[in-house]
Amino acid sequence: MSIRKRLTLILLSMMVLTCFLALVKGYQKSMRHGEKLLDNELKIVAGVLIEQPLALSTNAVQVSNNSAQLLYQIWQNNSLLSGSSSLTNNQISFSEGFQTANIAGQRMRVFVMRKNTRKVIVAEPMAKRFELAEAVILSAMLPMLWAVPLLAIFISFFVKYALAPLTRLSKQLATRQANDFTPINWQVTDEEIKPVINRLNDLFKRVETAYLRERFFASDAAHELRTPLSSLKINVHNLASKQSNSQNHQELQAMSQGINRLSNIVEQMLILGRTQPEQWQRQFSEQSLLTITQQVVSEQYDKIDEKNQTISLEGDDFVINGDEFTLTTLIANLLSNAIKYTPNNGQIIIKLASSNNSYSWQIDDSGAGMTEEQKERIFNRFYRVGGDQHPSGEQGAGLGMAIVQHIIAIYGASIHLANSPLGGLTVKVTFTGVKSD
Repeated sequence: MSIRKRLTLILLSMMVLTCFLALVKGYQKSMRHGEKLLDNELKIVAGVLIEQPLALSTNAVQVSNNSAQLLYQIWQNNSLLSGSSSLTNNQISFSEGFQTANIAGQRMRVFVMRKNTRKVIVAEPMAKRFELAEAVILSAMLPMLWAVPLLAIFISFFVKYALAPLTRLSKQLATRQANDFTPINWQVTDEEIKPVINRLNDLFKRVETAYLRERFFASDAAHELRTPLSSLKINVHNLASKQSNSQNHQELQAMSQGINRLSNIVEQMLILGRTQPEQWQRQFSEQSLLTITQQVVSEQYDKIDEKNQTISLEGDDFVINGDEFTLTTLIANLLSNAIKYTPNNGQIIIKLASSNNSYSWQIDDSGAGMTEEQKERIFNRFYRVGGDQHPSGEQGAGLGMAIVQHIIAIYGASIHLANSPLGGLTVKVTFTGVKSD
């Protein structure tokens, strides 16, 4: 839930709770105040009735009062002079003053006044008092209840206004590129936002320093190593051509293999440094995955033939917006791994498939496969399954899958590793929404 919604709900809840408590408190005070007013009214009515010039007669005066809002009796000694029709036949004995009793089938407030030999009993239904209190409460609270929706709108608006700097900061961060470490440069007067912006700017500065240091160190080091490695290759080749001793020739061959391996590591490090998403997306164009795959297979066919492996390419071609170098590197790394870890006389199958707006490139091999733990670590830099002790005996730098992951990020694609029906590993790369028009 957003901060805006949370604040709005909290404020509305507190407002509704406050209104409820005010309603209860107002109801109680209205009841007490209403009781005093109505008790005084009963005293006044009793005082008027007790002064009425009524004489004793055989039949008492009966007053019809169907509404039963006020009942009374006037007594002279033990003789009833006058009273409401519902009470004339009842001798009601109450002590002087106020009391509450059940009369004529309802709860009533009773007041008794005595003066000499005359007694007046006045009774009023309690329901009348409750109705009066409710009317007072409703007249006082109803405008407040009607104002709650309007207050909710105002609260939501002002909370949104108060949180506008946070919303602006969030939008700016959402649109910022991954490699954009420029400081956030806008003035705010809110004391709560200032330290956040300052901390973010400080964080951007430190991350940029670490980012540049990591990005350029490997590529610079690899670039500087290229020249001496090339010189070493030439010298070893010249020495090998001059040596006739088989033992020396074997040593030079081992040295040459080591140099080739180091050269491969250097090239992989350079590729890893170059695979930045923004750099490649600007030069995307239509690329045929089938054509690129066929080209990569032909380049690596000598290795496939050397191990007497069988490779097949299935599916239909599809065209995506991409870059030839990155796609070639992606497919070459995945195919190279499949060749390395598939034993002699093994099988490799490459499949191209499309469905709606999803396009997949998949490779299966009949190698040893991977455990779940190895699948989780395979994209770490310099990690190799089994290290140099892998049963295949293949040498490597452990950078191929890290490069694959970088290229996957360039295309916003996904990669999935699973056990292959051939017994080895299935690697499936899915491109979504990148097909050219």
